[in-house]
Amino acid sequence: MLNVFRRNPRAATIEALYGAIVAQARSPVFYLAYGIPDTVNGRLDALMLHLAMAFERLSQGDEDAKAVGQEVFDRFCLDMDDHLREDGISDMKVPKQVRGVAAAFFGRHGAYISALRAGDEAALKTAISRNVFEGVDAPSVPRLAGYMQATMAMLDRQDPAVIATGKIVWPDPGPFGQT
Repeated sequence: MLNVFRRNPRAATIEALYGAIVAQARSPVFYLAYGIPDTVNGRLDALMLHLAMAFERLSQGDEDAKAVGQEVFDRFCLDMDDHLREDGISDMKVPKQVRGVAAAFFGRHGAYISALRAGDEAALKTAISRNVFEGVDAPSVPRLAGYMQATMAMLDRQDPAVIATGKIVWPDPGPFGQT
């Protein structure tokens, strides 16, 4: 009856995992070397890109891993809700805005993951150009595509059950496609 007072036993795990995803997405190399715009939208795209890959890997695990993936996504939505409120969006508009962000996430997830799973580098580059660089074929698109391919391969080698405990390993984004 009083479930609102019951603490989520995985709360610390969800915070740790979401924190690791955010930390990777905020790595300065993405903005300095990859050319992702260091703007609210650019940072959101970098976050969604990483969240999509982690979410995909968790979705391949057992029911517990899938539940953690859902809780991490819920944490992302809560984070977006908090940011929108901090930006002065009215209480009446926040839910609609969060639904829009969630829809954008699932659109990106579908585009990135289908391209990564199919090994379709052209489709991946198109998705990156469209989403991260607002339709511009930026010079760093191939570098970001290479990073995403290596990241998904690295995540595929990690057990979803281990990731579900809050332990995720990301590659160093620095060396991909450097000339």
